[in-house]
Amino acid sequence: MTEGAERCAWCGTDPLYVAYHDSEWGVPEYDSRALWEKLMLDGFQAGLSWITILRKRDAFRDCFEGFDPARVARWGEPEIARALQNPGIVRHRGKTEAAVTGARAYLDIEAAEGFSPFIWSFVGGRPIQNRLTSMAEVQAKTPESEAMSKALKKRGFKFCGPVIVYAFMQACGLVNDHMTHCPQHARVRALSPAG
Repeated sequence: MTEGAERCAWCGTDPLYVAYHDSEWGVPEYDSRALWEKLMLDGFQAGLSWITILRKRDAFRDCFEGFDPARVARWGEPEIARALQNPGIVRHRGKTEAAVTGARAYLDIEAAEGFSPFIWSFVGGRPIQNRLTSMAEVQAKTPESEAMSKALKKRGFKFCGPVIVYAFMQACGLVNDHMTHCPQHARVRALSPAG
């Protein structure tokens, strides 16, 4: 980090959180499967802190077969029951069942139009570049997250309210919400397609 630069305050000093902030959060993600994984993890986060999910992410990936939507879409009660016995993940029946129905919904969208193009359509295919100077300016939801949430629910997704969806949009770089004083703001902005 450059001298005098200051990271976004939300990541604190936890090395795992700092590494996530510096290398992943806000970087535009265009891979459909990776977007689906992050949306599912954000659903598991509902009511919890992101650092909790981040610490369990490897266990989630192992439990949910590498977040392969085709595999998770075939899950039935035996696989759900097995997941609910896994101490490495957040054991919540509703969220686990939502991941299964989310995998099926993903496959439908992917076949019809592509999941990534569907997700990116809510921001016109380009990251929204905010210029935030304090955490007080960060919104919990936006018209874009409300529209995406509504569309996802219509397609069969659950645990995807507009606040969860906005966190997903921030994490996947659909919106650049790094503070302007954070060195990652300019780096992420530079990753946006020109136009």
